[in-house]
Amino acid sequence: MRGRPVVYDITRLITRIFNRTPNGIDRVDFAMANYFLDPERDDRTGLVITGLGPRVLAPRAAREAIDNIREHWGEDDEPDTGEVIAALGGAPTTAARISKRRRGQYRDALAWIGRHGIPLRRSPRDFLAHGGVYLNVSQFPLWIEGCFRWLDGRTGIDGYFFVHDLLPLETPEYFRPEECLRHARRLATVARFGQGAIVSTSLVRDSLQRHLEAIGRPSMPILVAPLPVEPIFARRESIAAPIVSGPYFVMCGTIEPRKNHLLVLHIWRDLVAEFGEAAPKLVLIGAPGWENEHVIDLLDRCPGLQRHVIEVSGLPTPSVKRLLAGARALLAPSFAEGYGLPIVEALSARVPVIASDIPVFHEIGAGRIMAIDPTDGPRWRAAICAFACEGSAARRAALAALADYAAPDWPSYFGKIEDFIREAR
Repeated sequence: MRGRPVVYDITRLITRIFNRTPNGIDRVDFAMANYFLDPERDDRTGLVITGLGPRVLAPRAAREAIDNIREHWGEDDEPDTGEVIAALGGAPTTAARISKRRRGQYRDALAWIGRHGIPLRRSPRDFLAHGGVYLNVSQFPLWIEGCFRWLDGRTGIDGYFFVHDLLPLETPEYFRPEECLRHARRLATVARFGQGAIVSTSLVRDSLQRHLEAIGRPSMPILVAPLPVEPIFARRESIAAPIVSGPYFVMCGTIEPRKNHLLVLHIWRDLVAEFGEAAPKLVLIGAPGWENEHVIDLLDRCPGLQRHVIEVSGLPTPSVKRLLAGARALLAPSFAEGYGLPIVEALSARVPVIASDIPVFHEIGAGRIMAIDPTDGPRWRAAICAFACEGSAARRAALAALADYAAPDWPSYFGKIEDFIREAR
């Protein structure tokens, strides 16, 4: 069945061409854009919020914009993990940081503008003259209500918004000071202009329902659709695991307080003190974030971590998969999350997961993760030591639990979205 006409908001996404790799929101935003900006559909295209209001792109221009972004993220590149594998193997290195860089973003962005111009004329009302759907997945710039007043109910255009989580309101101590107020404004915009909301877990749905009820919008339809991951994580034959002489673990995520890097780094310092060069290695995949001075100080100044912890950023997805595939386990000690894409990626790749004992990880882990309180350092240390041994009973049990794991898939996911935007009105 042919779906409703859609304008998909790529305002934030088109700026991400200047980022070396995507974060979690970027991945979700791109996957949705990739689906809705179908070159075979003339009733769906991209939209950008400008200083003159929302403007619709020609379908070809919108499609080309997101294709450029994927290229610059390196999502279709061959894995390039030589430097990391060398460090894991004990090769001398003068720095614990490895950063993959790309060039040409400014050139390609300017070339795109040269071909298609700056969208200043076409409004959503022109494209969706008989009604349709506006879809915003990035939450940008929902804190500015004025950018969405055109969704006032008189145009026949329904607004649907992806709400990733309510963490800035629920755990403000892990965010920049201004983020709590900004997120409250985002949700107020969703409440005022949204026809429906999409979330990835039942926990986020329940939190959102409580918040919407408190601000006077108790009856908004909310779809719970667990997020899939890139298909490469489930492919067994696509990438051979890296071969290194000793065990290593992987931790994925922006280096910021909520991810709890400090716990893991203190454990690694103790492991190096006890086992010396025989201690396992740790790969931190992710860019530096905010309020992370203590983590950076440990990485920069602690001699025991220099040859055992590798901090790497700028890796495209194929390289992340390659490193993950050879790890003893993924470590996810977060204090709070709205979902947890790295966990689903690891489970899809049949890699064991040691994660925080928090409700959202139980929901997405479906009984296949080792869950430990994120403040219980001794138990985390014991689990890491157990998993460092390839043939340990703990690791064998974890691998056995993954044998029948089936991650959410994109065709089913998009089917749920299509049904929701068709029926929620």
